[in-house]
Amino acid sequence: MKNVRGIRIANGVANALFERRPIVALESTVIAHGLPKPLNIETARACEQAVIAEGAVPATVGIVDGAAVIGLSEEEIEVFADASVPGGGSIEKVNPSNLAAVMVRCAWGATTVAATMGIAFEGGLRVFSTGGIGGVHRGANESFDISADLTALANMPMVCVCAGAKAILDLPKTRELLETLGIPVVGYGTEEFPAFYSRASGLEVDISVATADEAAEVAALHWQSGGRTAVLVCAPVPAQFELSANEVERAIRQAIEEAKRSEVRGKALTPFLLSQMERLTGGSTLEANRALLVNNAGVAARIAKSLKRFM
Repeated sequence: MKNVRGIRIANGVANALFERRPIVALESTVIAHGLPKPLNIETARACEQAVIAEGAVPATVGIVDGAAVIGLSEEEIEVFADASVPGGGSIEKVNPSNLAAVMVRCAWGATTVAATMGIAFEGGLRVFSTGGIGGVHRGANESFDISADLTALANMPMVCVCAGAKAILDLPKTRELLETLGIPVVGYGTEEFPAFYSRASGLEVDISVATADEAAEVAALHWQSGGRTAVLVCAPVPAQFELSANEVERAIRQAIEEAKRSEVRGKALTPFLLSQMERLTGGSTLEANRALLVNNAGVAARIAKSLKRFM
C-alpha cells in the first residue's frame, strides 16, 4: 500500500497512477448496503472484471479500520459483502458528513457516491462508475432531503458514469438541479436522462454521444473551458433488463407508503426503499441493478482509456 494525503492506495492502483494507465473508481456502499449476499460480492467482482476486460484498472473504495482505501483487496471486499467487521461491529454507510468521524473511530465504512468521489479525486483518479446517483428526494420541498451526491458532482472534475438518478427520487427536480449546478449531463447512446430501472424518463440530456471517445472529449472540453464540476455520463440499463416505467412507479409509491408507516427516514431510507422495491417486483429490480452496474463499469473503463488522449 502507498499513502497519499492520508489515503491508502493499493499497489496495483498506485502503479497504474505512476504509469498513467486508466483507472476506474468503484463504490462500496452497493456491496455493504445496496445488494443482498451473495449477489453483492458477485456483482462487485463482475464490475471489477468488466473494468479489467476493457483494459483499465478497477479501484473499489472504502474505509478499513479508519483508513480511506483506494483499491480494496479481495478479502476486504468479502468483509464488506458480509456487512460485518471481523471481531464484531457493523459497516457504516459513509457520506462526506460522517467520513471523518468514521475514520477517527478507526471504524469500517462503505462509501457512497459522494464519499467515493471525494476519496478517489484526492487520490488522483478521474473516472468513477456507480449504479445511480442520489438527487432530490420526493417531498424535498418539505423535508429538504437532497443527496450530497449532487454537491460532490458540483465540486469535483471527474467523469461519473451512472444509469441516471435512482428511480425513487424526484427525477425532474434532480435534472433541474443538475443544470443549476452546471453539471453537464451526457447521454451515452441515449437522448434521454435514464430512469435507472427504465431506459427513458422523458427528460433531456445536454448532449448525446455514441462512443467513449466522444464522452471523453466532452469532459475534456468542459474542464479546459473553465468547468470545475463533474461530467455525468448516463448509460441506460441494458434493454433486456429494463422494467416498465409504470411498474416501477407503482412499486415506488407502495414502498414510500411503507416507509412512512414504518417511520424510516435519513440514511436508512434509500436502502429500505430499494429492499421494498425488490420485494414488490419479485426481484426484477435486483437483476436490473446488477446489470446496469456491470454495464456502467465497462463504459467507465472505455472512457478512462479515451480520456488519456485528451488530457
